[in-house]
Amino acid sequence: MEGETMEGYCKRRWGGSGWTNHLKSEGKKDGANFSNWKWWPNTIKGHQLIHYLQKKYNVDTNFANAVLFNAMYEQGKNIALSSTLVDIAIQELNVPEDDKGALKDYLDNDLGADDVRREISSSRRKYDISGVPFFIVSNNNDSSDARPYGLSGAQSSSTFLKVFQQLTS
Repeated sequence: MEGETMEGYCKRRWGGSGWTNHLKSEGKKDGANFSNWKWWPNTIKGHQLIHYLQKKYNVDTNFANAVLFNAMYEQGKNIALSSTLVDIAIQELNVPEDDKGALKDYLDNDLGADDVRREISSSRRKYDISGVPFFIVSNNNDSSDARPYGLSGAQSSSTFLKVFQQLTS
């Protein structure tokens, strides 16, 4: 639950982290350097933080995700830990200092975990998600009932551009 080192996880699960070399190489092309990727976190508390921020402060989930990705991959932070997430919320997501105790209690006691798990489960069924990352791209201006695009795994920027072009043509 508290995560483990990235190298340790990769070694335990796949025998090593060599597979990340291609990911890092491709990521650099799009500004995702993975320059300080130290931890392989359990992300449930990160999801809880985003749920809390969206519910209480209407924080944009894309923005919150970007901050967490940066903290994890570029700053080397372990986002499985409540204390780390509270610090990120206060320092980078503009949560008022006087909410620190309530947020820590929310995360430490898994107060939003059931809601998060229900949302994850519902999305897995709705979009046939079997792995992460998973990107859902839809045309909000489309009045049809067309199913949005689902992209599984790390994708290049050119893949997203093709999807955007298809949605706007």
